[in-house]
Amino acid sequence: MKVRFTPMGRVQFLAALDYIRADNPAAALALRHRAAQSLSRLADFPESGHSLPEFPELPFREVIVAPYRFFYRVKADTVWIVAVWHGAQLPDEPDIERG
Repeated sequence: MKVRFTPMGRVQFLAALDYIRADNPAAALALRHRAAQSLSRLADFPESGHSLPEFPELPFREVIVAPYRFFYRVKADTVWIVAVWHGAQLPDEPDIERG
């Protein structure tokens, strides 16, 4: 199984890294490394993330790489990272058609 970012998920993750890098480049590298490790596990264990507590009825799951939440959906042979939010943010209901 492949793990890929949707365009929006990639933009959000890169924006988070840029924000952190402005104050602490080492922390941005550390987050990138931790995220890569955690997300790569989804290739072998795609259902290992948690269902979204805010929207348990939707087909999205999450992996937490503190302080960020990586929201994803499994479609065919790909795990799609659809959004990346800081843990303090409250997510909007995901768009099923775009996710």
